[in-house]
Amino acid sequence: MSYLSDLEISRRATLLPINAAAEKIGLSENQIERYGNFKAKISFESLESSANKPDAKLILVTAISPTPAGEGKTTTSIGLADALNRIGKRSIVCLREPSMGPCFGMKGGATGGGYAQVVPMEEINLHFTGDFHAISSAHNLLAAMLDNNLHFGNSIGMDERRIVWNRVVDLNDRALRKVVIGLGGALNSIPRESSYDITVASEVMAIFCLSNSLSELKSRLGKIIIGYKKDGSPVVAADLKADGSMTALLRDALKPNIVQTLEGNPAIIHGGPFANIAHGCNSVLATKFALKNSDYVVTEAGFGADLGAEKFFDIKCRQAGLKPDAVVIVATVRALKYHGGVDVKDLHIPNIKALESGFVNLSKHVDNMRLYGLPVVVAINAFPTDTPEETQVLIDKAASIGIQAVRAEHWARGGEGAEEVANVVVESIEKKDGLSFKLLYSDETPLLEKVEIICRKIYGADGISIDKNIRKKFDQFSDLGFSNLPVCIAKTQYSFSTDPTLRGCPKGFTVPIRDAKISSGAGFVVVLTGDLMTMPGLSRSPAAEKIDVDKNGQIIGLF
Repeated sequence: MSYLSDLEISRRATLLPINAAAEKIGLSENQIERYGNFKAKISFESLESSANKPDAKLILVTAISPTPAGEGKTTTSIGLADALNRIGKRSIVCLREPSMGPCFGMKGGATGGGYAQVVPMEEINLHFTGDFHAISSAHNLLAAMLDNNLHFGNSIGMDERRIVWNRVVDLNDRALRKVVIGLGGALNSIPRESSYDITVASEVMAIFCLSNSLSELKSRLGKIIIGYKKDGSPVVAADLKADGSMTALLRDALKPNIVQTLEGNPAIIHGGPFANIAHGCNSVLATKFALKNSDYVVTEAGFGADLGAEKFFDIKCRQAGLKPDAVVIVATVRALKYHGGVDVKDLHIPNIKALESGFVNLSKHVDNMRLYGLPVVVAINAFPTDTPEETQVLIDKAASIGIQAVRAEHWARGGEGAEEVANVVVESIEKKDGLSFKLLYSDETPLLEKVEIICRKIYGADGISIDKNIRKKFDQFSDLGFSNLPVCIAKTQYSFSTDPTLRGCPKGFTVPIRDAKISSGAGFVVVLTGDLMTMPGLSRSPAAEKIDVDKNGQIIGLF
């Protein structure tokens, strides 16, 4: 059987003019700023005028540990939002913007799939409204101003050996992981080693997504630590007087973007930090606006629940004062068989034993979400190769740990295929059973203890391993007044451990703490584990090789 590609499906859809989609959540023509016929930004005035409305219910969509088989978290988020609208609940889906790095690399885009997509798909995946370009420019402007200050005498007193601010680009490029800048003579600044990260790993991206207003954005940007003086005191962006110009570059980007699903329902897509090296959630501004203009808001957090969901709760919700109402964990029969030891090429073959073995991954994620005091529903994202027997085994296994698992066919049938999931989620929110949202640790918990709590409770580790030099860094962070910040642990997304080859729910491991740094503007401490890269590389045969433009000017080969 042949299927239409995601791009073909999106192009066959009849889209509403963006003002018509915006009207569904009460936005008039003068409250949006159009970017063509099908994209717009929501004005600051609209954000402010919504502030006193009651909040909707907030649903987080997360997933089991990612596999090559795919889980479909974004697709499920879109399908669930469409389904909620179909059963009479005003719903908005809030998503992150796609990074062009994965689009041209291996992972692909981030606009859903099948008949659960946000559109216009190709425009959202490539450039969109230019937000990521603005973030890259603001980040690199700060880097340029730093090197300019060094060139003209270092008036800020920077220790040139302790510079921590690099540059970024929104592409995968392994050749930029380590670079030497300032070569070519005295007119080209000070020669020194540096590096590039992908834009979604930038602290500017994290700040962008955690700011409630332009004034807060400027304040946070000014707090970015770019390096240290010889006495160990930090040098920040405000010392260079860079915060104002950075804010100017980000002014229009900070306005949330509104588009629509294939079913014409509003979708707000804004910001895009990765969840293995940042906090992995869309912007606070977008989420808060959606909460004031709907009955149910569906949002997602990147990768598995051990990364995206933990950071969504312990960083985003902590800082923004959000109180989610339910969690949907996306699982597939295929992916759980992979966690049960099956090779990717054999996932289409029925294998109940492997499915039962791989269920431990889902079970651990369920246990983790229960730590936050929230009702949990499992959405089984259906694939054509699933057998009825395998699906029933998964439903029964979930029931054995007190969780309702529901098969969803949104990829093939759109919102109609997720109505049962929507009904179960609404019921779980209405029942609550005395549950109340809580964070994993308090602000006052010491930094290293926060790291240990996450590693032990969320990852299932026996503990952490850390040398005296890294331990000393944590002591210095506390001495500088950062002990109350949450921690953002950067690790592989493919395993609860730091070894990406360990599937299922590994035991008997420790988490090696490789380094740590303060993201003082974003308001968290980044803890680096294992061999994680903040600048991905392209694969041997990247998706970029298949993307082209036909004779009519239409993009082809994009998923």
